[in-house]
Amino acid sequence: MRLFLTSLAFGLAGFVLVPLAVFVVGLLLAYLLDPRCGTPGDSGGCEMGMASLAFTLAIPGALGGIALAVTRHLRRRRG
Repeated sequence: MRLFLTSLAFGLAGFVLVPLAVFVVGLLLAYLLDPRCGTPGDSGGCEMGMASLAFTLAIPGALGGIALAVTRHLRRRRG
């Protein structure tokens, strides 16, 4: 039961934190490297690109969190 709850918590954390981090870092890099981002002629293209990337990474982030929880559980069980 403890593994299930830990996996659930880590999965939810990965589901939220990975896309959030990718969105913030990606948007920061886009604004720094592309002078067209954020201008009126851009019409939200940079923001929508980062949003779609963040949505795409939500499930892999959750799976990564679950894998991390299971790995931690197995290592603690051994030692």
